[in-house]
Amino acid sequence: MLLYAFEPLSKVYFLVAMGYFMVRIILVSGAYKAYYVFLGCAYFSGAEVLFRMTDGGIAYEASKYLVILFMLMGMFFKGIHGRGYPYFIYLILLVPSILVASTTLSFFANFRTNIAFVLSGPVCLGIAALFCYDRKVTNRQLLNVIMYLALPCIAMTTYLFLYNPSIKDTLSGTASNAATSGGFGPNQVSTALGLGMFAIAVRLFMKSPTLFLRIVNVMLLGAMTFRAIVTFSRGGVFAAVIVIGAFLGTLFYRSSHKVKRQIVLSFTLLCLTVMVTWGISSQQTRGLIDKRYANENAQGIKKEDITTGRLALFKEEIEGFLSRPFLGIGASRVKDIRVVRDGKQLPSHNEIGRLLSEHGILGIIIIMILVIKPIGYRTSNKRNFYFYAFLCFWFATINHSGMRIAAPALLYALALLNVVPERVFKRHIKKTSH
Repeated sequence: MLLYAFEPLSKVYFLVAMGYFMVRIILVSGAYKAYYVFLGCAYFSGAEVLFRMTDGGIAYEASKYLVILFMLMGMFFKGIHGRGYPYFIYLILLVPSILVASTTLSFFANFRTNIAFVLSGPVCLGIAALFCYDRKVTNRQLLNVIMYLALPCIAMTTYLFLYNPSIKDTLSGTASNAATSGGFGPNQVSTALGLGMFAIAVRLFMKSPTLFLRIVNVMLLGAMTFRAIVTFSRGGVFAAVIVIGAFLGTLFYRSSHKVKRQIVLSFTLLCLTVMVTWGISSQQTRGLIDKRYANENAQGIKKEDITTGRLALFKEEIEGFLSRPFLGIGASRVKDIRVVRDGKQLPSHNEIGRLLSEHGILGIIIIMILVIKPIGYRTSNKRNFYFYAFLCFWFATINHSGMRIAAPALLYALALLNVVPERVFKRHIKKTSH
C-alpha cells in the first residue's frame, strides 16, 4: 500500500532489504550462513517483478545480480561441493557465445547490455547450482525459504489490486493485458504470481495446522490466482498448475495413509477455491478469459496459433542453429536479427531454442548437463519433497518466458539441496564448528 501511495519508496525498500540480507549473511554464525543466503535469494527472486514494475531496483537485472552476489558470498564463507563440477563446466561453455557475438552482433547493438540480458539468467543458474549442490538444509528451513518466495508475491498481489481494482474498465480483448498487470509485462507478472501460487499451496498443505491459517492461505491463494488469471497471460498459470501437481503427487506418494486423507481434504478445498476464483474471473472479464483459455479472440473465432507467436520464434532459433551448428550465432544474436530485420525488440521466449541457436553444439551439452545432473543426484538423494516441483517450475518457465527473471534459476538450484533431518543437521553444525 505504501509503494502504491508513494512509488519512490520502492528504491528505499530495495536498498533496506539488500542491506539486511547482506548484514545477516556476514554476521550470522557459520552453520547458518547458507540458510540466510537461501532466504535472501528467495526474497529477491519473489520480489523481482514487483521491483521492476515500481522502478525500485538499482538496475533492471538487479535481483539476478543480487542472487549471484549472495551465492558468491556463500561460496566465500562455505565453499562448494566437489561433485558439483559439471556446473562449472556449464559456466565455461557459456563463454564462447560471447566471443562469437563480438563478431556477429550488428554495429548498432549495445554489446554489454545485450550480452547481460541473455546471459545473466544462465550465469545466475550456474552459480546458484554450484553453491546449492548437496548443501544440507532441514525441511523446516526449506519451508521458510519457500515462505520468503511467497511474501513479496503477497505484496505484489496487494499492489495489483490497488493499481487496477476494476478489471472490467480495462479490457479490450483477449490479448495479454498490461493494465491488469500493474502497468508491466503480463508474462513476467503471471510467472511471478504463479510462483506465489505454488509457495502458498505448499504452505496450505505443509504449514497450516489450524483452521485460521487454512482460511488465510486459501484467501491468499484465491487472490493470487485471480490476479494471475486476469493478466490474460497463460504461461504463469499453466506453470503453477504443473508445479503444484508435481508437488502434490510427490507428497501423496510419500505420505502415510492417515496423512493422505488430510491431503485429500486440503486438495478438495484447493479445487473449490480454484473453481470459485475462475467463476469470479469469468464474471469480471465478461467471459473474455474463457475465450482466452479456449484460444479464441473476442469474437469467439478460434486462433490458429495457440502459442501466440512463440512457435514461429522457436522455428527461427532452430534455423539459426542449423546455419551455424558448431558454436552458434552468438549471444543475443537472435534478438539482434529481429531488430535489424523487423525493427522490433523480440527476445527469445524459449531458453531451449535460444541455447541451441546462440551456442550451437555447446548448447546441446549445456541442456544435457542441466537435465542429467539433477536426475542423477536424485537417484541417491530422495528426501527433497519439492525436487520435481522445483524442476517443473524451471522447465515450464524457460519454455514460455526464458530466463527473464531469477526465479527459475533459483528453484532449479534448490532442487539440488540435500534435505536432512533436524538431528543430522545439528550433528553437522557441531562437526563444522569443531
